[in-house]
Amino acid sequence: MKHPLALALAVALAATAPTYAKSPKADTSVSAQAANPFFADSPLSLHYPQFDKIKDSDFAPAFDAGMAEQLKEIDAIANNSAKPTFDNTIIAMEKSGRTLTRSLTVFFNLVGTDTNPTREKLQAEYAPKLSAHRDAINLNGKLFARVKALYETRDSLGLDAQGVRLVERYYTDFVRSGANLSDADKVRLKQINSELAALGTKFSQNVLAEVNASAIVVDTKEELDGLSDEQIAAAAEAAKARKLEGKYVIALLNTTGQPPEASLTNRALRERLHKASVVRGARGNEFDNTGIVSQVTKLRAERAKMMGYPNYAAYVLEDETAKSPDAVNKMLGQLAPAAVANAEREAADLQAMIDKEQKAKGQPTFKLEPWDWAFYTEKVRQAKYSFDESQLKPYFEMKNVLENGVFYAAGQLYGLKFKERTDLPKYHADTTVYDVFNEDGSQLAIFIFDPYARASKRGGAWMNSYVDQSGLSGFKPVVANHLNIPKPSEGKPTLMTWDEVTTAFHEFGHALHGMFSNVKYPYFSGTSVPRDFVEYPSQVNEMWADWPSILGNYAKHYQTGAPMPKALLDKVLATSKFNQGFATTEYLGAAMLDQNWHQATADQLPAAAGVIGFEADALKKDGVNFYAVPPRYRTTYFSHIMGGYAAGYYAYIWSEVLDANSVQWFKQNGGLTRANGDHFRQSLLSQGGSEDALQLFRNFAGHDPQIEPLLEKRGLTAGKGAAGVDKAAKK
Repeated sequence: MKHPLALALAVALAATAPTYAKSPKADTSVSAQAANPFFADSPLSLHYPQFDKIKDSDFAPAFDAGMAEQLKEIDAIANNSAKPTFDNTIIAMEKSGRTLTRSLTVFFNLVGTDTNPTREKLQAEYAPKLSAHRDAINLNGKLFARVKALYETRDSLGLDAQGVRLVERYYTDFVRSGANLSDADKVRLKQINSELAALGTKFSQNVLAEVNASAIVVDTKEELDGLSDEQIAAAAEAAKARKLEGKYVIALLNTTGQPPEASLTNRALRERLHKASVVRGARGNEFDNTGIVSQVTKLRAERAKMMGYPNYAAYVLEDETAKSPDAVNKMLGQLAPAAVANAEREAADLQAMIDKEQKAKGQPTFKLEPWDWAFYTEKVRQAKYSFDESQLKPYFEMKNVLENGVFYAAGQLYGLKFKERTDLPKYHADTTVYDVFNEDGSQLAIFIFDPYARASKRGGAWMNSYVDQSGLSGFKPVVANHLNIPKPSEGKPTLMTWDEVTTAFHEFGHALHGMFSNVKYPYFSGTSVPRDFVEYPSQVNEMWADWPSILGNYAKHYQTGAPMPKALLDKVLATSKFNQGFATTEYLGAAMLDQNWHQATADQLPAAAGVIGFEADALKKDGVNFYAVPPRYRTTYFSHIMGGYAAGYYAYIWSEVLDANSVQWFKQNGGLTRANGDHFRQSLLSQGGSEDALQLFRNFAGHDPQIEPLLEKRGLTAGKGAAGVDKAAKK
């Protein structure tokens, strides 16, 4: 849930470089406040941020004044001599902290999308301050007493269902934040929270810094054989930007596998890429994260024990739809053997391809290694289906995919219309801004599209909100989608892989969840749902990527406009489960690592020197230690679990149960129809967190979640092994 009072700790996992010196003292004078765009709601359309007026020097004054303002508001609520009421306590808290909310929302979004040294310095300095600010609210005894009094009489307050749920959620959040602890434990909890805030910031900064520092420098063009001319040109431009004229630079993504490994014929270079990737965060250099991992997990375990839970996973999962570590372990444990078996069969096919090629060349064969997997997968795909990924890219020009694919599907299903805006300021030149309209012409939202990878941007793909919908404030949503597509050289088209296309549809599913929000209270807005539910609507939206009428509208050659040949499309669909043993195994490896770190007690967790050994033992214990398929994220660069997905990376596959059920529902009820879209929007997407998540699913599907659609989707119904994980690979 998106607790407004906990926004201070919503530290987006982005930043780069080490911590810097303390910021200059903020100017909080009246004149400075008048010039600061965060001291009032933006006058732009839908309160869209004034990116052209926001300066980095505006943040610290807004943070300082915003915290002081909110503490004053909270003090007035806590010390109100009047009897606690829904309005003078809960609604008053909902309305508190506007300056802080405005400034933090923009700041942490920019830290994720376009960081710089000043922002990194501010992030490091303010992380513990914001943690202390949150604790000052959540551990306020008088305030909690008022919330508790309302909670105990909630059914007699004359509230509607959403109001009752809001009281319940505030009470739960206060309890889970330590409101019932002893004074001594509250002091220790504040220390833990402050330490975790600082450590989390340092971890995320180390990850991005080392991604940039670990880029591979290549001396000659010949070594890049297999890459397209466009990819080679981009590598040359990247080298030039680093003052390495005449050389080539391959930037890393924050995943174990690196995309160029699928194309590079130079095996030694593939090995360099892989090895540079997997040692990140554990090399004993200035970016080493092993000590941070040890400290963070021990502190989390201590905090969970203090709250009365056996481990941190138990604490986290109690508030998710999964409810317990046992439920998560059961789900992951059911899938792991079949996934690894599939991966082993795929590995045998790849080894056979290697043996065949080496024999044809009259050269000795070699053992398949992780850096060979993607390269030989494409060869096996070509042999089995006469098809490789490069055949698709000319049909997936980025703007066409977005406007005639992603947007078109939303228009067909929900009646939405989109119009590009060029009058609103941008935080980066590579972004595009759109007005979003309902079918009746009324404005629904503003949407920002930020597609390209850059050194100042964190890895992965995600959605975020700049303005949340709320009936209380009358605000409408401003949301953004972020991808990490390599930017082509000047004047060249951006041609997407199929993987990137489905990621675009996936992330827009999150955007729809935010844009369709129609709740009264900010607490429940948009994607403010349990972590293991939030991926569900986005996974459903992927189904339209290859829906025939949608695909036919956007899959057109970027030069000729010719539609993708049906034979090629048939091959795409035929290969939908190809290589999914690998995809599932690398995902499960990461998800199970997450659970191992967070199901351990403090005394079971290793010191810094034992972090890599703990990881290896965990993978072996869970049976996902297949040497050729390392986890999608190793612990020391696993940003998800050092942030909001701690003990929650399983959420992608958990959500996929609901996704598989929902895809089945759409297909059984006529597919891409306005009636179906309206039903999904009204019963689920518009409700945010205003009702129990699983009840929202029941309202849509008409039944409880069933495992069979997932088993069928993954090929487990006939002993075929696990098939795949949709967007887990995108996250």
